[in-house]
Amino acid sequence: MTYIRTDIPQPGIVELLFYKGSTGKALSKLAHSLLHGPSQLTSGERELIASYVSGLNHCEFCHESHSASASVHLNDQGAAVSALKLKVVDAPVSDKMKALLQIAAKVQISGKEVKSEHIEEARNAGASDEDIHDTVLIAAAFCMYNRYVDGLGTNLPDSPDDYAGMGLRMAKVGYKYPPLFLRKWVIRRMRKANRKESI
Repeated sequence: MTYIRTDIPQPGIVELLFYKGSTGKALSKLAHSLLHGPSQLTSGERELIASYVSGLNHCEFCHESHSASASVHLNDQGAAVSALKLKVVDAPVSDKMKALLQIAAKVQISGKEVKSEHIEEARNAGASDEDIHDTVLIAAAFCMYNRYVDGLGTNLPDSPDDYAGMGLRMAKVGYKYPPLFLRKWVIRRMRKANRKESI
């Protein structure tokens, strides 16, 4: 149960997005733009950054759901995500991605932790200015998303197996929010589905 009463029977950030439509739509649009919008980084690489930062922040819901999405995009059965949990340098990703993930890790601590040498290392590994920009923005945004999810004490899914389905939906559909006039209808459907599962 979240720290606030939402009456939205969904785990993690989904509950909060539908609790308040105006912010929910804005946050969904930002996530969709960051992870599915135009970028020189693939959606899989961007999901990997989101997963990695969420793991550093110990945000279980965001880490597991974005890990599942990254695994779908990368089609690697979770190899990259699993390796990142141990050591970035050993992960089966490009040298460019290793350098960008190091930048993301610095952003997770503080933006001021990113130094010119980290940027130069990423450039030397083949990262463009846009790659570096997108990495910093994704890392910063996911610190916000992680704190939003955990700061309000959202629920985890009923089973860890549920993350696989979430990851598949996130990879295929993205983070689009329904039109605000349909929000109440979607919430009613969520509640109805939850009641059926409880029987």
